[in-house]
Amino acid sequence: MFLTYLLRELSNRRKQTVIIAAGMALAIALVMIVSGVAAGVKNAQSTVLESVYGVGTDVTITQTAEPGADGPGQQFAFGSGDGTTTDDGSTEVAQSTLSAARGTATFDSSALTTVEGVDGVSAATATLSLQASSFSGTVPDFSQGGAGGAGADGATGDGTDAGTQAAPPTGGADGAGGSAFDVDQFSVTGLDPATNAVGPLSSASIVDGRSLTAADAGADVVVLDQTYATSADLAVGDTLAIGGTDFTVVGIAASTSSDAATASDTYVPLDTAQALSGLTDQISDVYVTASSASGVDALKSDLQAALPDATVNTQSDLASSVSGSLSTASDLIGKLGTWLSVAVLAAAFLMAILFTVSGVGRRTREFGTLKAIGWSGSRITRQVAGESLVQGLIGGVVGVAVGLLGILVVNLVAPTLSAAATAQAAGPGAGGPGSAGGGGAGQQVVQATTDVALTVPVTVSIVVLAVGLAVVGGLLAGAAGGWRASRLRPAEALRSVA
Repeated sequence: MFLTYLLRELSNRRKQTVIIAAGMALAIALVMIVSGVAAGVKNAQSTVLESVYGVGTDVTITQTAEPGADGPGQQFAFGSGDGTTTDDGSTEVAQSTLSAARGTATFDSSALTTVEGVDGVSAATATLSLQASSFSGTVPDFSQGGAGGAGADGATGDGTDAGTQAAPPTGGADGAGGSAFDVDQFSVTGLDPATNAVGPLSSASIVDGRSLTAADAGADVVVLDQTYATSADLAVGDTLAIGGTDFTVVGIAASTSSDAATASDTYVPLDTAQALSGLTDQISDVYVTASSASGVDALKSDLQAALPDATVNTQSDLASSVSGSLSTASDLIGKLGTWLSVAVLAAAFLMAILFTVSGVGRRTREFGTLKAIGWSGSRITRQVAGESLVQGLIGGVVGVAVGLLGILVVNLVAPTLSAAATAQAAGPGAGGPGSAGGGGAGQQVVQATTDVALTVPVTVSIVVLAVGLAVVGGLLAGAAGGWRASRLRPAEALRSVA
């Protein structure tokens, strides 16, 4: 009886059913698409972060550099006996340095032991972020022509020529009558060669040669990022000067993310990096994998308690460092998309409620007559609620279909978003080939850039959300309409018939 009456009433009120279902379908489809795109953007952010922090890294630990602790910037100091004097009296000078990246604080490596002792840590490794800088050039003989310069004696900084002179040198880049200098900078990451499960190289694949192994501890070997190797014209078996020491290239690594660079230009054994830079037993980052994905937030709190002076970040925290059009898309979805979905959904619910209440008002004779022949108010309420629930479910089914179609269109178009994960730069000046970048002191620069094709995942949770919204909308409309119908009196039907 209930179903027969329900289907008959829906058939008799096709216009109302179509309007309510269409409004509900539009709102649900929009919510599905926005929710799906938001999930796609989150996945894209994780992809970009993986190229910097490594696959499986749930938590990163760093320490904030104290204000003013960076010093005046990279300095190249030359004494009177440094350099080689050529036949024309000019002096050729060259120097390489390896130091902690500017804006990056180092801390004692015992922090890694502390981290490994915290419950919920599945794996952990430490790295040391460094900046290699090399300076080479020719200082002309300023004693000729009355320039009154000091020659190569003195100190140079940030790529400027040495000494104090009465007048600036003249001439071109060939050094004839002037100074010609070349400054090259690239990033260096020291890591534990025995640990590959977590950390920057865990998200990279070796495209030539081999990766670092436990046997490389203390050795002068280096793995290059593929982009840097190409720009510097280096291959496996070549040598690269780092901090004045020649390193043998044993491998070329590329990010598993499409068109992305890895976290650093070069990778060397951690103990070698510490010894060469003079930062013995110092590290700059700890990468942690949690035992359980659901326990990351709790692990963050425990790590912060164990290392109160450190900065502990999860991938969600680090997502704010992703810039470019991917960040813009994230902001758009997070603000405009969410509010638009809420507004459209509220309008659909309100429309369903108004149409249902209005329909009940036009059915005064019907409901009054039903009450007169013995229908209870609760039975009438259930009848109206059932009709509204079916209308909502029809809208939900159509909305899911439209939402899936919209998601399919987005995936077919696969819009490309540019993204970059940033970190503190090392020192002023422009970087060399493949450099992580240059800029002013403490300035943020790009460490890994990529173009990400946005794909929208279809998950069970999104479909369940859509169906749940359809049920909620139908119940709200049915509750309002049922309440209105239950208040009708049999006398009203008799007056309507009269």
